[in-house]
Amino acid sequence: MTLAKRLGMYHQAVASTPSGLVEEHAPLVKKIALHLMARLPASVQLEDLMQAGMIGLLEAAQRYSSTGGATFETYAGIRIRGAMVDEIRKGDWVPRSVHRNARRISQAIKTVEDRLGREAQDSEVAEELGMDLAEYHASLSDSNGGRLFSLDELNESGELPIEHSETSDNPFEGLSSDAFRRSLAQAIEELPEREKLVLSLYYQEELNLKEIGAVIGVSESRVSQIHSQAALRLRGRLTDWRDEPGG
Repeated sequence: MTLAKRLGMYHQAVASTPSGLVEEHAPLVKKIALHLMARLPASVQLEDLMQAGMIGLLEAAQRYSSTGGATFETYAGIRIRGAMVDEIRKGDWVPRSVHRNARRISQAIKTVEDRLGREAQDSEVAEELGMDLAEYHASLSDSNGGRLFSLDELNESGELPIEHSETSDNPFEGLSSDAFRRSLAQAIEELPEREKLVLSLYYQEELNLKEIGAVIGVSESRVSQIHSQAALRLRGRLTDWRDEPGG
């Protein structure tokens, strides 16, 4: 269903939502959109994010139950952000070459680490890819700037969100998600210290790349490279998680 059709449904369905709930939390949509905009290429428009976010807010208002324990604002925030991320993915503004290159880097990191039994260094990954160091760093920057990466987006396949807004009738899906989350947490803990710090500042402290650069004493572009390498290292390490005992 296109965004335009969903917006049409939004206007028809507002009357069925709890009185004032959507209007009261509408500013949350812009707040989340602006937060995401700081992490996205200029080709992504604020208006598009906000339109998708309003759909997420409506759906949250229609489905929210206070018996779930979370406040409406917390629940709505998850739905709003998820709707925005979904819309970005559907936009397909990322060149296929960027996706291919990211997969190559991720595989190269995994290959080097499997061979050496330790963290892969930049120069070693570059050599595995047949690149010089400058070319490798440029590829990392392209990978980070070309897609919205979030730890929440990594799942068993390394491609889709691990958090789904819809409930499932399959009781084993929750176990699978829990197992993956444990694997993800362990993989993050085992990252090189600088990469782990960048992810912590970016996702937990919600600093932007420029602010992180000021904290750790490197340029914004270098932070982008570190962030991208951490993401691709995680993807490589989690590729085979299903094959591990308990996976």
